[in-house]
Amino acid sequence: MRSVKIIVQYDGTDYHGWQIQLNLRTIQGEITDALSKIDERPVVVHGAGRTDAGVHAEGQVASFQLASNVGELELRDAINGHLDRDIRVLTAEFVEDSFHARLSARRKTYRYRIWNGAVAPPFLHRYVYHYRGSLDLAAMRKGASMLVGEHDFRGFTGAACDARVSVRNLERLDITRDGESILITASANGFLRYMVRTIAGSLIDVGRGHRPAEIIREALEQRRRDLAGTTAPASGLTLVQVDY
Repeated sequence: MRSVKIIVQYDGTDYHGWQIQLNLRTIQGEITDALSKIDERPVVVHGAGRTDAGVHAEGQVASFQLASNVGELELRDAINGHLDRDIRVLTAEFVEDSFHARLSARRKTYRYRIWNGAVAPPFLHRYVYHYRGSLDLAAMRKGASMLVGEHDFRGFTGAACDARVSVRNLERLDITRDGESILITASANGFLRYMVRTIAGSLIDVGRGHRPAEIIREALEQRRRDLAGTTAPASGLTLVQVDY
């Protein structure tokens, strides 16, 4: 048996998230099925992050054990040959047995993209949240600055979050604008379920003037989800990179 690390890109629009679910189409399920055909046995695939339904990835990482005696390029092409075009394995490499896509990860980076123009281009609509109104980026950045650092993010997750510990170190939370595109980039040692989308939705509410920036600090310190903003749509979120 050999340990394998793969980097995967996918358009998550038509999937029910990363994690295998009974009778539902998922990214992990599709990759698992492909590998089981290649290896002619059940293969267990571990992902670095459990992206939700509709969320995309540019640099998802997965690991598994392989029995077949194939090379790295041959393996990559074989997996892709069993997948639909909206999932692609970019690289496959053999790694030390101690490597685990989730447990070995040190940092994950997500990007939330808002299209802030009057009309969203049709070739982008699956990958952005289209908001036509004006957004106060200075107020959004003020709110974002309150979240950077190690905090208990219980107020920025969903009721379905099953994490036993809700403390995370949010190393980076940047807001940049490029034309009609506004990017919220977040890097942390880990994220709770819906955490990035809740942060994005909260900052959007601040930018719209619906909530003061100070409410972000209150939601964080009091760990109250009702004080944070709305959960932003999944379409705008992409897992960009996982660092080891």
